[in-house]
Amino acid sequence: MEEKTVLVTGIGGNVGQGVLRNIRDINWPIHIIGTNVEAFSAGNHLCDKTFMVPYAYDNDYIDFVKKIVEEEHVDLIIPTTDFEVYYLSLNANSINATIVACDASITNVYLDKYLSYKHHTSLNIPFVQSWLPSEFEGFEGDIIVKPRKGRGSRGITINPEDPKSYSDDYMIQPLHKGKEITTAIYIDKNKSLHGIFSMERQLQNGATNKCKTVNTFDNKLKEDIIFKMIDQEGIRGSLNLQYIVDNNQNIHLFEVNCRISGTNSIRHNLGFQDVKYILQEYLYQEKPSKVSKKEGVAIRLLYDVIYPDASTTSDLNNKSSNFKIY
Repeated sequence: MEEKTVLVTGIGGNVGQGVLRNIRDINWPIHIIGTNVEAFSAGNHLCDKTFMVPYAYDNDYIDFVKKIVEEEHVDLIIPTTDFEVYYLSLNANSINATIVACDASITNVYLDKYLSYKHHTSLNIPFVQSWLPSEFEGFEGDIIVKPRKGRGSRGITINPEDPKSYSDDYMIQPLHKGKEITTAIYIDKNKSLHGIFSMERQLQNGATNKCKTVNTFDNKLKEDIIFKMIDQEGIRGSLNLQYIVDNNQNIHLFEVNCRISGTNSIRHNLGFQDVKYILQEYLYQEKPSKVSKKEGVAIRLLYDVIYPDASTTSDLNNKSSNFKIY
């Protein structure tokens, strides 16, 4: 198998670190370049070389990426943060590497949860009722206010005293209660649903802490939502859907992420290996392996990466740098 170079963005976050672990687990001849907005990151030790880059929405972000691609001969870029997915997709034609992302028009819609609601409504695809604070006229029941472009449960408020006091950078939704499910889907190059994998999850600080496999709602989700989403132009690769299933078994979709999700390392070990499928299709031009799902339960473990004799400003680009996992 020919050696290739893959750039993984956002290696300071759980999504990027999961992608790195999955690539290492596959054990193919892949040289890994990692990028992050900070030079000192927990993901450094999983990369062969790392670079600090600006935030994706900064004017010079794309120039930084282009330089890395040219100097390191990058074949493939796997973006792991929402903004990087959008800006890399938007500038894909000027970057000399394959970028695994949906079209920019699609990633822009799903970057903004209110636009996601409007988009799904226009296509008759279910999505939780949503309002801008300026248009909200009240609702009989509990509500949640959240940033339109927020992530990780940051900045949310439940049942605020004055919902209309928020700016339209926020949005309002009914607060549905029930099981929270995260579903990963992989759409192959033939625009077919290659696989689906769902887990009921518990959150801690906005990220999955505990989860267990569940497939009870997969068929309904496919018929009511996923197949209609795939009918759109520009949908490809790995996406993540988040929804609540209430006591009446109704699905309330409240978020779509156009990227690999934070549970990718868990799914990888339970037979849904979307990082591998990406490498097969976009790096080696092969058909993705068959999905072989297993039942299971997972819990996240906190551990430490120690770089002895290093400081926060040290050059940690070389994977052979001394480090210890504890």
